[in-house]
Amino acid sequence: MNREKSQAFHHQAQRTLVGGVNSPVRAFKSVGGDPVYFESALGAFLRDVDGNEYLDYVGSWGPMILGHGHPDVVEAIVEQARRGTSFGAPSPLEVKLAEKVASMVPSVEKVRFVNSGTEATMSAIRLARGATGRDKIVKFEGCYHGHGDSFLIAAGSGSLTFGEPDSPGVTPGTAHDTLLAPYNSLDAVRRLVEQNPGEIAAVILEPVAGNMGVIPPADGFLTGLRTLCDEAGMLLIFDEVMTGFRVAAGGAQALYGVAPDITTMGKVIGGGLPVGAYGASAELMDHVSPAGPIYQAGTLSGNPLAMAAGLATLERLTPEVYDELEQRGSQLEAGLIDAAKSAGVPACVNRVGSMLTLFFGEAPVRSLTDAKRCDAARFGRFFHHMLDAGIALPPSAFEAWFLSAAHDAAQIERTLEHASVFFRNREG
Repeated sequence: MNREKSQAFHHQAQRTLVGGVNSPVRAFKSVGGDPVYFESALGAFLRDVDGNEYLDYVGSWGPMILGHGHPDVVEAIVEQARRGTSFGAPSPLEVKLAEKVASMVPSVEKVRFVNSGTEATMSAIRLARGATGRDKIVKFEGCYHGHGDSFLIAAGSGSLTFGEPDSPGVTPGTAHDTLLAPYNSLDAVRRLVEQNPGEIAAVILEPVAGNMGVIPPADGFLTGLRTLCDEAGMLLIFDEVMTGFRVAAGGAQALYGVAPDITTMGKVIGGGLPVGAYGASAELMDHVSPAGPIYQAGTLSGNPLAMAAGLATLERLTPEVYDELEQRGSQLEAGLIDAAKSAGVPACVNRVGSMLTLFFGEAPVRSLTDAKRCDAARFGRFFHHMLDAGIALPPSAFEAWFLSAAHDAAQIERTLEHASVFFRNREG
């Protein structure tokens, strides 16, 4: 497949963009090769600058649940653009989208819109600390909550200890206030609570992990966290930037029947435009300025283009859409498992709704440690095999694939046919 123009753009980009990209995973470092530069997208397909077409399982990393260029979403954006692209002042669209979010997400009564998932999680942590008067938080290894300092923390000398900075620029003091536990280990969290009595403001997690590959919560894990937080006076934060409106209309909290104290959102609520939000009960959210003393602001928060796109998207997420997404997800999951098994290739698939990950390894994947045992190098070869066949997957073994309402059964079958070729050839 000819990608000469993509290669030329990447060479040019490296002169003025850091690493030639604006987000690290786009650089293809974990799979090798040069990134593809795209110029258009429609439905389930992307088109690159060389004119090649790809069946898309990235979906802009999750927002494009209706597919690219859905006519109603595009119309909403264009109509709003004619009226104004930014006001720096309140608009009716903010109110309408906030009401829509609150009606769909079980734990949310009030919302604050921001401009990214990172802003949402940073703000949620500040709210939790301000409301509880405590400093420390618990996060889980492998869960990604954006690039805020409190989240760029690696495990220290043991898995149940204070974290250490995982990036230059993060201070030891910040790391000291972040405690880490293995995902799906309720006992680990319980021990951290015992070791830090009355000091932990909140526990934050992806209720379905999507940044070490898709890893569902173990039975009883979310309910156990809810109970622990209630007993210890901690707040439970669900980072639903990825899962919100994706795994169910009300997010993972609706799917699993566990209500967090604070929810962070993004991706789908912007319909593909930059957006973020955090929400909670009215009582808790009223701690935030201007209603309360916890300060948080943003010049472009509630941008009318993002509000219009998000509202148009959420209004079209019917039960029928989720049923169709579940069918396509089940078809892809079963087909990948069958193809790998038939070829004798060790592989497993984790899936929740329209999110899934193919792991090249035999053992069930329930934590970051499990995910790291899988064969990332083989996934890299699989990625390029599929890319050359016109199928775009996330360029990392540790990211979620996303289906959209624009994917159909025939496209899934095409994907499985090309995956089967790779498995049968025992490549790698």
